[in-house]
Amino acid sequence: MQSQKKYPQLFSFEFYPPKTREGELSLKVVQEQLAKLSPDFFSVTFGAGGSTRDKTFTTVVDIQASGVPAAPHLSCVGSTKANIRAILADYKNEGINKIVALRGDLPSGMMSVGEFRYANELVGFIREETGGYFQVHVAAYPEVHPQSLSASDDLQNFKRKVQAGADVAITQYFYNAEAYFYFVDACEKMGLDIPIVPGIMPITQYAQLYRFSQMCGADIPRWLRKRLENFGDDRPAIQAFGLEVVSTLCQRLLDCGAPGLHFYTMNQAGPTLAILENLTLPGVFGGTGQN
Repeated sequence: MQSQKKYPQLFSFEFYPPKTREGELSLKVVQEQLAKLSPDFFSVTFGAGGSTRDKTFTTVVDIQASGVPAAPHLSCVGSTKANIRAILADYKNEGINKIVALRGDLPSGMMSVGEFRYANELVGFIREETGGYFQVHVAAYPEVHPQSLSASDDLQNFKRKVQAGADVAITQYFYNAEAYFYFVDACEKMGLDIPIVPGIMPITQYAQLYRFSQMCGADIPRWLRKRLENFGDDRPAIQAFGLEVVSTLCQRLLDCGAPGLHFYTMNQAGPTLAILENLTLPGVFGGTGQN
């Protein structure tokens, strides 16, 4: 963890583009609540195969105009060099200088992955086209990407993204701190030295969490899964227990030197704010130290 301790702790929040007018209005309220914490940026997801391209762009531009830096996701699946070049130019015109570069998932029915096979190729293209203008964030998988052949193969994939020009990594969410610590230590041994920010998923309901975890390969430890299952449909109990578990995880990560936290908000402010309120942090983030 020594490599991570020299970086300032950064805090960011992730949203997905709303599909309805009601969702847009709700997200604006959420953004206003979280903006009071002066986050380093808000990121916005990019649907499989670029399916939310226009909605992502609109959401990102609105965020940037509100005064909080925006970091749009950019997926290489289904993309061409021409449309990525156009998207980058549009973002530059809006003063946006952060990008989350991902491989992305191939949506059902799409036969071609596009001109970029892997995220490192997208990162390299961004650097070729724009130099150092964009701060490029990439994904990391402490518990190994579900499609990787092995843990060592996954580390090599991450290394290629760093060598292609990535500035920061954001991890898939996890509930086992040791997985993150081991991943960082393995990166250090390979000479990979960029901030690796833990991704945090608040626990608000078990069925949804289980479904997401199955899709993305995030592990729910057996003890945690059994406790959550035991609550049945008692959602308040799940939320209270989840708040305790995730707050403890976050505090341990920060105390051990993690360079901040990236919250997968699911377009909700309450669960994330509750976790931050439990943490002992300088400035506007938490700082109560009561739990």
